[in-house]
Amino acid sequence: MIRGISLRVNGVAYNLHIQDHWTLLDVLRAHLGLTGAKKGCDSGVCGACSVHIDGGLALACLTLAAECEGCEVTTVEGLARSPHELHPLQASFVFYGATQCGICTPGMLMAAKALYDRDPRPTREAIHDAVGGNICRCTGYAKIVRAIEHAHVFEASRLLDPKALMQAQGEEAELLAEESR
Repeated sequence: MIRGISLRVNGVAYNLHIQDHWTLLDVLRAHLGLTGAKKGCDSGVCGACSVHIDGGLALACLTLAAECEGCEVTTVEGLARSPHELHPLQASFVFYGATQCGICTPGMLMAAKALYDRDPRPTREAIHDAVGGNICRCTGYAKIVRAIEHAHVFEASRLLDPKALMQAQGEEAELLAEESR
């Protein structure tokens, strides 16, 4: 059955005609062109499809789009503060090399953002709990945990600008010195 729904995705209002059985992930990727959330396992195990729905972390592959009527959905594409200002988590992931193949990265970022919104200086245990539902086969998690642990350092940093961030690779001592001030 086709139904109309209204929702906001990354701050943009949409009125869509969808099939009852379509998942939010399919609507995001195929109908809105937002391909950041990945279709990894398609069964809620890997976390690659993680998004926020009304501020809470959700698996888009297990969420029917029809359930999102009137909701605010945020995908990894909506994480940056502007085209010229990354979210501190994004900057930290780039700086610390917490991305490799990129399949898990959007889900990791969205899970980390749910934690960061509650506690921008989480413990390693809290970080492990927050990303525990996300599978990464490339990094071994050490760089991901480090990036989440130090994301708060980027909050007022010049490195939120993507161009400055790319030029700053290897300046870890300088960045960590800023943290201690």
